[in-house]
Amino acid sequence: MELGISMFGDLRVDPITNKFQPAQQRLGEIIEEIKLMDELGLDYFGIGEHHRPDYAVSSPEILLAAAAVVTKNIKLGSAVSVLSSSDPVKLYQNFAMVDLLSNGRAELMAGRGSFIESFPLFGYNLDDYNGLFTEKLELLLKINQQQTITWNGKFRAPLNNQQVLPRAVNDHLPIWIAVGGTPESVVRAGVLGLPLMIAIIGGSPAQFKPLFDLYRSEYKKAGHDLAKLQVGIHAHAFFGENSDEIAAEYYPLYAGQMDRIGRSRGWSPYTKYQFDYGRQKEGALFVGDAAQAIDKILYVQEMFGLTRFAAHMDIGAPSHKDMMKSIEIFGTKIAPKVREALKK
Repeated sequence: MELGISMFGDLRVDPITNKFQPAQQRLGEIIEEIKLMDELGLDYFGIGEHHRPDYAVSSPEILLAAAAVVTKNIKLGSAVSVLSSSDPVKLYQNFAMVDLLSNGRAELMAGRGSFIESFPLFGYNLDDYNGLFTEKLELLLKINQQQTITWNGKFRAPLNNQQVLPRAVNDHLPIWIAVGGTPESVVRAGVLGLPLMIAIIGGSPAQFKPLFDLYRSEYKKAGHDLAKLQVGIHAHAFFGENSDEIAAEYYPLYAGQMDRIGRSRGWSPYTKYQFDYGRQKEGALFVGDAAQAIDKILYVQEMFGLTRFAAHMDIGAPSHKDMMKSIEIFGTKIAPKVREALKK
C-alpha cells in the first residue's frame, strides 16, 4: 500500500487581524514540506484546486511543477483537479509537462469538485454539473490514449485532427477518479477501470464499505484485471508525539476551518463531540500519536483492501513547524511500521 499526504493549501488566519496568511508564504512552505516527504520516502503527494480566499492553490499543476524539480522519487498529483470547469486539452498538456519535469512521477486526479466557485469563475452553468464532468472525462481519457484527436461534444469547441502535445512520459498519464460518496461516480470509475480515491472525512469509514464493494464489482464486471485495481482513501489527519496534546492543539484550528466551510453550506457549528468521535478507531479522523495512526491505517486497509492511504494534513492551516513535525512522524514512525505489518 502506498502512503502519502494530500493538502489543499489552507491559509492560516491571524487571530488578531482576522486576515489570511499571504499565499506566497504558504506556497513556499508547501514546497519545503514536499521536499521533506520525498526525503522521508513517502510515496505520494497530492494538492487540491480551490478558488477561495482561505486556500493558496488554484492551479495544482503549477505547484507540482515547482515540486518536480526539488524532489526525486515521490509521486506528484492533484487532489483534485476540478475537471468539470477545466479544459481537458490544457489540463492534459499541463500535467504532461509536470510528468516530463518529474521523469514520470505525475498523476492527475479528476473530480467534479465539492466547491462550486470555479463554475461561475470560468463561465460554466451549475445546471450542467453532471454533463460537464461526463463529457470532459471522456475527452481527457481519449487524449491520454492518442496524440491526434478528432472529437465533438456539447460544452467545448470540436477538435478536428488536432495534436495534443507534449505527451506524458511513456505516452501515458495516470488518471484517478476522486469521489465523495456518489454511487454513480463509483460505478463510472469501475466501468472505465480507473483508479478510485474515496474521500472519507466524516462519520465512520465502515459506512463506505458498500462503495468499495460496488467499485470492485463493476471493475470486474467490465472485464478489467483485478491485479491492477487501485483504490485509496483520503482522510483528515494530523500527528504529534502525544495524542491528547496534539488533539487539544489541533481542535481549534480544525473546527475553525470546518465552520468557515460550513457557514456557506448551512452546516451546524462543528463540535468537540464530533472531533472526539472522529478520533476513535471507528471514526474518520486520523489525529493522534503514531501508535494510534498505525492501528487505524491498518484497520481501514484491512476493511477496504486499500492500495493507497492519503493523510490530508493541512485542514485549518497548522503552523509550518507543526506541519513539518507531523510529516516527520508520518514518515519515520508510522509509514515504516505500516509497511512492516503489511509484509507479514
